[in-house]
Amino acid sequence: MIKVIFMGTPDYAEEILKKLIKDEEIEVVSVYTQPDKPVGRKKILTPPVVKVLAQKHGIKVYQPSSLKDEISIASVLRQECDFIVVAAYGQILPKAVLDHAPCINLHASILPKYRGASPIQQAILSGDTKTGVTAMLMDEGLDTGDIIKIEECEIGEDEMAHELFEKLTHIAASLTLDVLKNFSSYTPVAQNDAEATYCKKITKEDGLVEFDDAQLLYNKYRAFTPWPGVYLASGLKLKKMKLLEDEGHFEKGKIVKVDECAEIGCEKGRVAICRVQPASKKEMDIKDYLNGKRIGVADTLA
Repeated sequence: MIKVIFMGTPDYAEEILKKLIKDEEIEVVSVYTQPDKPVGRKKILTPPVVKVLAQKHGIKVYQPSSLKDEISIASVLRQECDFIVVAAYGQILPKAVLDHAPCINLHASILPKYRGASPIQQAILSGDTKTGVTAMLMDEGLDTGDIIKIEECEIGEDEMAHELFEKLTHIAASLTLDVLKNFSSYTPVAQNDAEATYCKKITKEDGLVEFDDAQLLYNKYRAFTPWPGVYLASGLKLKKMKLLEDEGHFEKGKIVKVDECAEIGCEKGRVAICRVQPASKKEMDIKDYLNGKRIGVADTLA
């Protein structure tokens, strides 16, 4: 029986934990996840999905605000395990924990590309045609550990972040079982730091867009839907769009044509906007929005 301490927080981690729990060769000793957080307008204190899953299966859950204090470190060290599996946990592991057992991290990029907090969104923003999941041995750096194995996958040209997220989640879950069961057969390889790139934590401000480059705008729409979404300086949210062309030059934000969607010119290329949501109002078809504003072809969408 392979004994595992699991550390993770969001849906990505939940799917991996499900696989571990279901496997008869693996025993999940305990689960570490982020503290419960207030969610929504009413700020209802909500547990991470990983906590809910663990408690459903009678697994001990720890939710320290930091793993760096002596009490939290001691809680890990007193538990016997063969591996510590980490997936989008959201906390730095101190050296004492890293030394307790091999710490295997499942990072949603082809390392050393896109170390950091938002690798899935960054791959889409960059227009990449492939990405993957890297299983690595954790060290004290940020996603800098030796690579155990990488599983790659294609990125569709219209693939949305949530679709790619789901695809990579299943890859990560299968890769975790592979690495745990065949750990001794793999030889971890050091990353080439000279090739490393980093991606930051996404903020609401990242969703602010302009009609400058159609391809970049479309990539932001794919990467930032559903959160933080993409929106204009006026507060108008662009809820559904298509890329029409990535070449050609148009007047920035000019409405070129209106049918079911509105064709909008960019300094480079064109997009079709089909659904929008004005500030503090409900989502609607673009035609209804334009009619309400009494604007149309040759006007500017702002």
